[in-house]
Amino acid sequence: MLVSKALLHSTLSEHQRIIAIGDIHGCLFSLKKLIELVRPQPGEQLVFLGDLIDRGDHSKEVVDYLIELSFSYSCHFLMGNHELMFLDYLENRNSGEWLSNGGDATLKSYTTPAGFDVPQEHLEFFRSCKYFIETEHFFFTHGGLDPELSIKDNLRYYKPSDFCWQRMHMQLDFRETQRYRWRKTVVCAHTVVALPVLLDQLIAIDTGCVYNTNPLYGKLTAIVLPERRIVQTKNIE
Repeated sequence: MLVSKALLHSTLSEHQRIIAIGDIHGCLFSLKKLIELVRPQPGEQLVFLGDLIDRGDHSKEVVDYLIELSFSYSCHFLMGNHELMFLDYLENRNSGEWLSNGGDATLKSYTTPAGFDVPQEHLEFFRSCKYFIETEHFFFTHGGLDPELSIKDNLRYYKPSDFCWQRMHMQLDFRETQRYRWRKTVVCAHTVVALPVLLDQLIAIDTGCVYNTNPLYGKLTAIVLPERRIVQTKNIE
C-alpha cells in the first residue's frame, strides 16, 4: 500500500538537513506553497509536527498529498492532538470533543455521496504517526514536554500521548527565564504564536495557518535545521 513506503523512513538523521513543518490543519494549498518555497533536496528530511487535519477544508487531500510526498522524500509524521481525537472517533465514535474542535471539517472532507469513508491507507497513515522523534540534539513532538523535567523523566512519568497536548513549556515565565531541563532543543507546534519561538532549547512554529482572519496568525511555518532558517507562506486557501 502507498503508506508502507512512508514507514520505511524510520530513522531521522542529523547528517542531512531536517525541515520541520508546523500545524497544517487541512490547508492544502498553503502546504503545497510552503513545500515549493522550501525546495527540499534529495536526501533531506521532512518532519511534520502533527495536526495535519481538522478546521481547514482539505484534510483528506492533505493526507493524500503527504503520502504522495513520502515517495520522493524522507518524511516523518508526528501525532497531533487532532489526529488523536480523529482516531478516537474512528475507533470509539467519541465525537463530541473532536467535532467541536474542527472535526466537522474533516468529517465533511471524508464524506462522499456514498457516505463517510476513510481509505484503509489513511487509517494506516494515522496509526503510524509517532509521538516523538529524538536525535542527538533535537526532540521533535507535537505539543511539547514538561519544562521542569529532563527528557528522560518526561518519558518516564508521562504517556507519549500527553506530549500531544502539553503547553506548560510555552508559558511566558518559562520562555523568559528559559528554565528548561531538557539538554536538547525541543521542536514543537500545537500552541499558536504570532512569531516562531527560537530559543536555545525550544523551537515552536505553529503560526496558526488556518486562522487566516486573525491578522496576527494565518501563516504556515517551516524551520530548516541545523541552521534554524525560517520559511513561511501566508494562508492561500
